[in-house]
Amino acid sequence: MSIRPLSFRTADSAGRNPRGGSLDPAIVEDVATATCVAEPMLETNWVLGSNAAMRRIARSIERAAEVECTVLVSGETGTGKELWARLLHRSGPRRNKAFVPVNCAALTPSLAESQLFGHEKGAFTGAAGKSLGIFRAAQGGVVFLDEIGEMPSELQPKLLRVLQQREVLPVGASEPVAIDVQIVAATNRDLELEVEKGTFREDLYYRLNMIDLRVPSLRERPEDIPSFIEFFSQRFADRYHQPVWEPSPEALAAFCSFDWPGNVRQLEHAIEQAYVLQVEPTIPVKSSARTAGTGRLPYLDLAKLRERAIREALEVTRGHKANAAKLLGVHANTMTRLLKELDVRDLDADGKELDGKDDSA
Repeated sequence: MSIRPLSFRTADSAGRNPRGGSLDPAIVEDVATATCVAEPMLETNWVLGSNAAMRRIARSIERAAEVECTVLVSGETGTGKELWARLLHRSGPRRNKAFVPVNCAALTPSLAESQLFGHEKGAFTGAAGKSLGIFRAAQGGVVFLDEIGEMPSELQPKLLRVLQQREVLPVGASEPVAIDVQIVAATNRDLELEVEKGTFREDLYYRLNMIDLRVPSLRERPEDIPSFIEFFSQRFADRYHQPVWEPSPEALAAFCSFDWPGNVRQLEHAIEQAYVLQVEPTIPVKSSARTAGTGRLPYLDLAKLRERAIREALEVTRGHKANAAKLLGVHANTMTRLLKELDVRDLDADGKELDGKDDSA
């Protein structure tokens, strides 16, 4: 990969979308893997993008927030399922109460019951005090059960009771405690298939999917990619104090034709890396690191990307550190420090490492 000059345009001082409409970062700023750009609330028409499926989800989310029913959000990793849960929370009458996310994959049967439902003082060794647990701590708000398909089988009947009875039984308590929470669950698994395999309870599945929303992958809605590029470019331009990237027609076509196996999270990652390195964003390189059957993405380590950029800058400048620093937009002293940290030596005119230090800095 060669280092190409940046193609940027100056950001609008008011933070407006130069292509029309306004961006409302308050809707997505606290979600690391945002999957949509939000406009100001305009009835149900508040998701920026032309994909019909996303607009149907928006209408369903608004209705679910209104009636406060249980929602199941499904979709591939990186599609932004938590964002929809947060939008539901902000759209309904529970907006001023807690939003509590729970990673079900991290729950262990020995501790999860206490974490979810609370415990009484002295209920078990180490229980020096009383604990409310997640559901009672979220009273009046929304509990987001992420990766619900990973919930241990021992906990599934207890969650079913919460959904049916709207009450929890703290560990060590003799009487259940009523709760008032809205539950949103999310999964990247096919729960119907998990039910058939016997790894997920059928009755729990039907309790969860009162409204069943499937978030489409990014490759299913390439028409929205330009909006995401614009939004993330604006976000990272603000964060890293750089101008906003405006892709060339060729670059935009490449981004729109890429399949983005990691969905919007991968797109966001690619654009942020470019701002960190102060190079023009490019589509990720497919590599053998994406091993068969794992579904893992070949995300390049940020340190390795930085090292590669430094090496290529040295190659372009024929081993001249000061010029390489200018090319990368960093101070010569910073370049020297980075070279020491990464153990990257100067290069001679043929691109070979030199043992000695150059005297250009």
